[in-house]
Amino acid sequence: MKEISDIIRSYELAVKSDKKMALATVVHVEGSSYRRPGARMLVTDDGQLTGAISGGCLEGDALRKALLAISQQKNKLVTYDTTDENDTTLGVQLGCNGIVHILFEPIHTQQENNPIELLKKVLVKRQNAVLVTLFSLNSRTAAQPGTCFLHLEKDNVNVHNEEFRDNYEEIITEVKKAYAATDSFFKTFTQNLTGFIEYLSIPPALVIAGAGNDIIPLVEMADILGWETTVVDGRVAHATRQRFPKATKVLVSKAENVLDDIQPDERTFFLLMTHNYNYDLSLLKHLIQLDTWQYTGALGPKKKLERMFAELENEGVKITDSHRSKIYGPVGLDIGAETSEEIALSVLAEIKAVLSSKKGLSLRDRAEPIHNRKNQLVDYAKSEKEDFLCAVSNVIPENEAV
Repeated sequence: MKEISDIIRSYELAVKSDKKMALATVVHVEGSSYRRPGARMLVTDDGQLTGAISGGCLEGDALRKALLAISQQKNKLVTYDTTDENDTTLGVQLGCNGIVHILFEPIHTQQENNPIELLKKVLVKRQNAVLVTLFSLNSRTAAQPGTCFLHLEKDNVNVHNEEFRDNYEEIITEVKKAYAATDSFFKTFTQNLTGFIEYLSIPPALVIAGAGNDIIPLVEMADILGWETTVVDGRVAHATRQRFPKATKVLVSKAENVLDDIQPDERTFFLLMTHNYNYDLSLLKHLIQLDTWQYTGALGPKKKLERMFAELENEGVKITDSHRSKIYGPVGLDIGAETSEEIALSVLAEIKAVLSSKKGLSLRDRAEPIHNRKNQLVDYAKSEKEDFLCAVSNVIPENEAV
């Protein structure tokens, strides 16, 4: 979501400056690639780039392709083949052994639901969403409809920049599958149009109990990742906006009142780092009673956490095996962290690993590829229907929503 937020920020500045622009999106990858489908880069007509579609090796040529799309005002699909290590046409010997398909879409700012406006709707609320981008892998001269359909889960509303006719029901079916799988995939529709069915999950949110100096680098690193952060502490002099300018929220609150000001969801992570045993204990007692909860990290030795469990159980709070599996103490991955910055890195790495259901091991020890190659497969439809057409439309009535 950080990349999307940066793109939207640049888009709004470009609109104010009356700049023309195009959106480059990695829509499909065969083999290995630095960036995966869903990576995006906004290009303005004066050459400004926001986001990234590679490690830097494709951006130069992508800039030229984007400017051409802006000039011709036409969507274009461009394929970059990096499987030939001796091929220097891209300016570097990338060695990724992959084929990357990138869709270039000129942005019509007067269009109510252009691709960037659809992305903006994703960030309005903390909710999961599914975005559909249509393109033709088999023919570069065929129509490339582009980013044209969005479903917002919490609002249960479909938004699109073009009207779906023959294949509307098929799209809705695939959207439901994406929510069920909580993952992105590919589907081929009529006339050989491939759909990138992109599942967009809400960004992680950190609630950090503690406003000491060691929390400052933690908040700054989380901000770089694009994660929302709430810093809460009972000390008025510590929990201030001046000390934590990168935090989403800064709250002064007693431990028993913290959850009154926060609405946690399945991607909210809690950190107990106040260096105040009683404050952390009181907050942990309330966290255990939450329904939606998957991670709490506790700073300090394991004996401290075991003492907390014992005291809570003496108060009649039942600590189940499920609770214990979600509480990480000492918090962080074992990377030999000593300084506040290193500890922040360790903590965020552990949260990312938990979020991705990974163990946090060295990539060199993996026997299989880093990315799941099954996600590259395209599910081909058997339907022989007519063209998948589009015409300007607004929000679909609620009775037609997913």
